[in-house]
Amino acid sequence: MLRAAQALADANLPARRISQSLKALRKRLPASVPLSGLRIRAVGNQVVVSDLAGRWQADSGQYLFAFDSEVPAGAARGVAATPGVMRPTTRQASTAGAAADDDWFERAQDLEERDASAARKAYEHAIAGDPARVDAHINLGRLLHEAGRHATAEKVYREALRRGARDPLLNYNLGVLLEDMGRPDDAMRAYETALRDDPELADGHYNLALLYESAGRGKDAIRHMARYRRLTRGRSE
Repeated sequence: MLRAAQALADANLPARRISQSLKALRKRLPASVPLSGLRIRAVGNQVVVSDLAGRWQADSGQYLFAFDSEVPAGAARGVAATPGVMRPTTRQASTAGAAADDDWFERAQDLEERDASAARKAYEHAIAGDPARVDAHINLGRLLHEAGRHATAEKVYREALRRGARDPLLNYNLGVLLEDMGRPDDAMRAYETALRDDPELADGHYNLALLYESAGRGKDAIRHMARYRRLTRGRSE
């Protein structure tokens, strides 16, 4: 937010306009979307935001045609940063599994904020009791990922897939992990699988759009970013 404000101030926008526009922008976006993933610049006396779906006004959210934001070279300056990837997420307890396995799963969830190591061990107990338990694999893999144990996290996710799990969140978290491991092609395949199972998985569309853009697949990138914006529009209202 501060970097965006400084860039807009450098473009000679009034401080009041900058403050109003950035506050409106933050309210308009889902909480999970980082401003670092957008290009924010001054066009005339307006704050214009660019993402893969197009250009739009920060205050109103109104999309602009290409010629609406054309200005002489050097007249518009802004801040651009590497787009932020949506991070892996967690799975709540399912109705499947024996009572003892559910106890281990619930204990693991309670421990996550206080003792991640103990939480990982509790998820391992839940998996030992029910090796096909997908929710425990998802959460254990996420904790291992967050601890920097990437190879072990991938093994946990792959084991669940080997057992026939079809869970979009499993493939989504695997995609984020593979991105962090520097394997974008594998990550794209994981996101694509997740979206085949759940076409409304908004964060999957977002991350896949960024990967498509990096791979030079502009049309695919725009299509997925537009789908992401449609799916998340209600979150900011």
